[in-house]
Amino acid sequence: MTLERPMYGVKRRLLGKPLTTERVGEEKLSNRTALGVLASDCISSSAYGSEEILRVLVPVVGAAAFTMVMPVTGAILLVLLLLTVCYSDVVTIYTRAGGSYVVARENFGPNIAQVAAVALLVDYVVTVAVQVSAGTNALISLAHLVGNGWTGLDHLQLPVSVLVIVLLAYGNLRGVREAGRMFALPAYLFIAAMSLVFLVAGVRALTGELPHADLNAAGVMLLGTPGEGWLYGASLFIVLRSFANGGSSLTGLEAISNGISAFREPQGRNARRTLITMSCVLAFLVLGVSTLAHFTHAVPYVDGTPTVIAQEARLAFGSGPMGTIGLVFVQLATALVLYTGANTPFTGFPFLASFVAQDRFLPRVLTRRGHRLAFSNGIITLAALSLALLLVTGASVDKLVALYAIGVFTAFTMAGSGLTAYHLRRRGPLRRVKITANALAAAVSAAVVLIFAVTKFTEGAWLVVVVFPLGVWVLVRINREYRREAAALERLPAGADRPRTRRHRVFVLVETLDLATLKALRYAHELRPDTVRAVHFAIDEAYARRLSALWASTSATSVELELLACPDRRLRHAMRELALRTTRDGNTSLTVLVPRRLYANALGKLLHRGTGEKMSRTLEQLPHVAVTILPFNASHAMQALEADRLPEVD
Repeated sequence: MTLERPMYGVKRRLLGKPLTTERVGEEKLSNRTALGVLASDCISSSAYGSEEILRVLVPVVGAAAFTMVMPVTGAILLVLLLLTVCYSDVVTIYTRAGGSYVVARENFGPNIAQVAAVALLVDYVVTVAVQVSAGTNALISLAHLVGNGWTGLDHLQLPVSVLVIVLLAYGNLRGVREAGRMFALPAYLFIAAMSLVFLVAGVRALTGELPHADLNAAGVMLLGTPGEGWLYGASLFIVLRSFANGGSSLTGLEAISNGISAFREPQGRNARRTLITMSCVLAFLVLGVSTLAHFTHAVPYVDGTPTVIAQEARLAFGSGPMGTIGLVFVQLATALVLYTGANTPFTGFPFLASFVAQDRFLPRVLTRRGHRLAFSNGIITLAALSLALLLVTGASVDKLVALYAIGVFTAFTMAGSGLTAYHLRRRGPLRRVKITANALAAAVSAAVVLIFAVTKFTEGAWLVVVVFPLGVWVLVRINREYRREAAALERLPAGADRPRTRRHRVFVLVETLDLATLKALRYAHELRPDTVRAVHFAIDEAYARRLSALWASTSATSVELELLACPDRRLRHAMRELALRTTRDGNTSLTVLVPRRLYANALGKLLHRGTGEKMSRTLEQLPHVAVTILPFNASHAMQALEADRLPEVD
């Protein structure tokens, strides 16, 4: 019978039965499920992209912002078109997880590719925090509008957001397929809800019954007074800043290329179809939200609630019973899609981290699949970082957006530049068109990064600007360490595994005479050394004499106990000196066996200290010296003795 650890039993109950590696192929996503899982981040960005444009324009140009939002939205949709063409190329050519990281690595080399890796990893962390915070805002907006201004849920913004991240991590730890089934539906609900809003608003607009928002309501952003000058007083700087803010609508576009490994075969074709569908849906939603804002004058509130999209739903449906039902449906769908949009990084981040780790730029532990075939370490890492960011910013969407678009648009820049270089080296159909489209995508994305870094620098973008070079340095440093280890292995001579000494001695460190010590002595004999010594350092002379007498009186061991004086009580120093004396001739190797007693209860751990790890660290640098720690479950042995059974000592 196989004995399971208690913690493994807990894991099994929480996550379900473990899946075998052979079932990896079964844990793939259909196009419909992939659209719900991987596109939720991108599609849900429409819930706050237009609002972020208005947040910049309204305080400066006042009511003219509702006119200017349309050309800014048009510019964003042109960028969306360029990026869709670019990433259609990415998923067709590069059918492994990694997206812009793979493009940059294949075309510019692994070191430059780390810029894309850091960009995507940072973006994924921020995306989780932004989407979850925006989803909680949607719920608070619902309470605000339905309750006629009641904001009793404001204090729950942070705890609810934290709880959602924990639930998302749990869902993904259960495995790819179950996460897909759980998170695909909200995307379709949101599309249906917003389509209903646009339809009802369109009908009411044609009949002249679509109302305007109250621009003087308590809590709304104060409308600026247009002055003289270009575009009613708006400077080029303000327009660029609003464009950069609206660029947050395009975040998540890269998720399909980063998670392409989750698609069924043929992966490239399925990913391309899903990408084009996602881009069309996003364009429809962003244009619809901006158009409604243009006609209804839905204005952002200072504290973020109610949101622009919530106001549009209220204005479209009205305040009657049916209108309230429609509002509840829209807001719940919005909250769900934003929350599940935060799930997209839980699919993309682990795949990307695993891919970067395979290239030895991240710890290899990120390449391991867990209990349910998910990259558990990547999921846990993402959840921890996102929670930390959420706590630092207080789950404020405004503060988080300042950190948002730099990472993803840097990745867009790397993808466009890499594909431009790819097509410049090859001759194929539509070569010039592809070069032009990808070069434009790279140039526009680089411009957005620059605009965002400058216009949002004092609002928090400085943090990302600092993190980028630091992150690249860390990844390159990890790779350098891995390469040093590989180079050291290559420099070893032939037969390096053969003994380099003529004599082998084994010392068993004795603290007391018990089953753990007997196990260590038995193992020492099984090593077939030249000599075996049982060594006790006499820190307490009275105890040493009693131990020696007990040792001499037993027939359980054939090795004599040696007492070595240690008057200064520096046990590790004394052991080091003994090891140096033993191996001084250069022809003797020494193995030190340290019994380590394991206890199931806290009292046993408290009453018995462990010195094995400290001893190992003391001796590990010495030539010809090896330390082996031998675990022994003392609790199980005592239970066996109490049951009148002879415990195993091996």
